[in-house]
Amino acid sequence: MKKSTVLAVVGLAPALLAACSRPQAPAQALPAVVAAQPLTQTVTDWDDYAGRFEAVDMVEVRPRVAGAIHSVHFQDGQRVQKGQLLFVIDPRPFEAQMARARADLAGAKAVLANADAELKRAEALIKDRLVSQAQADLRAAAQLQAAASLASAEAAMTTAQLNLAYTRIEAPIAGRVSWRRLAPGNLVAADSTVLTTIVSESPIRFVFDAPEAALLKYRRAGKDQANVVDIRLQDETEYRWKGRVDFLDNALDRSSGTIRARATVPNPDGFLAPGMFGHLRLYAAKPFEALMVPDEAVVTDQTRQVVYVIGPDDQIQQKVVQPGRLLAGLRVITGGLSPEDRVVISGVQRARPGRKVAVTNGTVTAFPSGVSLGETSTLQVPQGGAATTAAPAATAPKK
Repeated sequence: MKKSTVLAVVGLAPALLAACSRPQAPAQALPAVVAAQPLTQTVTDWDDYAGRFEAVDMVEVRPRVAGAIHSVHFQDGQRVQKGQLLFVIDPRPFEAQMARARADLAGAKAVLANADAELKRAEALIKDRLVSQAQADLRAAAQLQAAASLASAEAAMTTAQLNLAYTRIEAPIAGRVSWRRLAPGNLVAADSTVLTTIVSESPIRFVFDAPEAALLKYRRAGKDQANVVDIRLQDETEYRWKGRVDFLDNALDRSSGTIRARATVPNPDGFLAPGMFGHLRLYAAKPFEALMVPDEAVVTDQTRQVVYVIGPDDQIQQKVVQPGRLLAGLRVITGGLSPEDRVVISGVQRARPGRKVAVTNGTVTAFPSGVSLGETSTLQVPQGGAATTAAPAATAPKK
């Protein structure tokens, strides 16, 4: 029995020596993250609306007299000036009416001249009792009737002149003309046939509907703080069109709970056309100092939005924040964060509350995990001061 025990101990000794001679496993490396303090930037908040452009002035060109179109004096779609000739209606019937009115006017003048002479003779003879008072009264009445006939002939002459002038249809406003609806030779009816349309080009209006809550916000902020707008077209990414709100309707639409608003936009080259769709930014508040972090640094934790910050001993801490608008890839933080916090901007997936990490100092950029060493990221914040260019001081180790 003692012999077997000694043999077992002797056999275990080599195994223990072999185990002691094996190298120990290295300690696990700390997760690497990049952290930076939030970017402080002066920004202006805005509201987004969709709407359409409308012409300031739009006129349907209609004839004032009936007749046949004699000629057309414009090309479809061209720009026209106020007073420019567009159509001519056959003037011959109106020239004949003019000649007749002129002859009637001359006849009325002759009748009045004769009536004046008869009245003067009657007034001279009545003193010598050669003409009765009744006859003098008749001649006075005839003179008044002749004067009325002359006034009627003059009015007819004026009407004939107007009708002849209406045969030349001129542009009532400056702008871009549409296509001609009728060719020469077609008959048109007075005041009803639409010959073409003209729309003004510059400035142009952008019409949109704002909710009641926005109206209350604008009025509490002050009238002069809610009138600057930027607009982009459907195929544009930048808000390159500038304007100002110049009209707000006097009542809300009961069915939709919105109020109609209108902005005036310069359009010197006529690029913008009525009916175009666009997106509008209405700057609704005074500029304010905002803390901004990369959007990828904000994590959704169930119903909360959180960021990870570096605490004492390089341990991860979690802070609940109130995110605001996204500007050029950076998220505005309206609450829950301080300028001194070191926020994890890259390697967020490796950050866990209470975990110790290896921290590399970086700089806030729009896409920190996708920016390599030597690249730059430009932040452009509209209406909020100068643009800020940030280059990362260091990047997270490549995976």
